[in-house]
Amino acid sequence: MIRKNPYTQEKYAHYRVAESAPLLEWLLANLKESRSKVKATLQNRGIKVNGKCVTQFDHPLQAGDKVSVSKSKKNDQFRSRYVKIIYEDRFLVVVEKNTGILSMAAGHASLNVKTVLDDYFRMTRQKCTAHVVHRLDRDTSGLMIYAKDMQTEQLLERDWHNIVYDRRYIAVVSGEMEQEEGTVANWLKDNKAYVTYSSPVDNGGKYAVTHFRVLDRTVAHSLVEYRLETGRKNQIRVHSADMGHPVCGDVKYGNGDDPLHRLCLHAYVLCFYHPVNHQRMEFETPVPTAFRHLFK
Repeated sequence: MIRKNPYTQEKYAHYRVAESAPLLEWLLANLKESRSKVKATLQNRGIKVNGKCVTQFDHPLQAGDKVSVSKSKKNDQFRSRYVKIIYEDRFLVVVEKNTGILSMAAGHASLNVKTVLDDYFRMTRQKCTAHVVHRLDRDTSGLMIYAKDMQTEQLLERDWHNIVYDRRYIAVVSGEMEQEEGTVANWLKDNKAYVTYSSPVDNGGKYAVTHFRVLDRTVAHSLVEYRLETGRKNQIRVHSADMGHPVCGDVKYGNGDDPLHRLCLHAYVLCFYHPVNHQRMEFETPVPTAFRHLFK
């Protein structure tokens, strides 16, 4: 069973399913809440089916199933314009970071997620610090894991590629993508100016594989889902540029197309096995509103 957040008091309302239905459809029909609030509760791991946490909107319910809905209020001890806590237990914390903040310090007094979390831990009298496990660029938004102790950090880092079984990003790229889906695979290596470049043959760098799927498109832009098979530095940004459709707002690998005045890259799905209790942990954030508006 997924460990509850010890810093909020969990309260649930319990229901019994009368007829088979997809989970979201059943929730909307049986809860006196708005669609957006129901979806937020589901995405924030506030729904259990027969005692197990479920986040999939289309999870099939059968007659007789027990549905539990969290009634706990959001953590009101944590407020940040740059970071949102999605999940927390005694071993780790999952956050959604905004653009404009580093994953960890890179110079004196630089704004970074680790410092924000450490301040929160001190405020809530937790005897722990945030340990960086993986990074997102300053201008990339989305989901991240931070360990709360060295042992959990080492467990995650030691077996990262087996623990994390699904990482997906959403991006707005320049131009109309020709293919519906496909895969980009090559070798990535940094040059002396810290610019990552690709090669179709082994250049002494690291082999990188990115799978892509087009979700929407206009003549000017495409909304693309990227699924990482490997997690190399700047992988999506370089592979997008390799296809001739760089990520919008990318000042290093882009073509100057900047419709939203930000790097249009968001880590929106993160699924992993909990390093301590081995439970499946699945998180998904909505596609950023600004991204969607480009395709209305």
